[in-house]
Amino acid sequence: MPNYNLEERLAKFVERVIDLMKKLPENGINKRMIPQLVASSGSSCTNYNEACEAESKKDFKHKIGIVNKELREAKSWLRFLAKANPVHIQEFRLLWQEAHELKLIFSKIKSSCK
Repeated sequence: MPNYNLEERLAKFVERVIDLMKKLPENGINKRMIPQLVASSGSSCTNYNEACEAESKKDFKHKIGIVNKELREAKSWLRFLAKANPVHIQEFRLLWQEAHELKLIFSKIKSSCK
């Protein structure tokens, strides 16, 4: 059954990111990229929460735009981390797909804002 609660879906996405990052070995590559992914995925969720409390339509549209940017960034970090950690490629693919679907949803929301 699809999850239409976007706040919960974003939160679960971030939690899955965190769970996977805990599995990765500590090395120079991961040490630099993991914080970037955790920050961008987490920011997508917190900016959505702020959008829900927006003070105007313009503010809402702006914050949804930030959600989109953070999801796009998370997709990039997922790709790079997958390359650096091929043992977990399937988990990265699933997370990338979720980030992609969320980005499509928020792109549609933003484009429907007049």
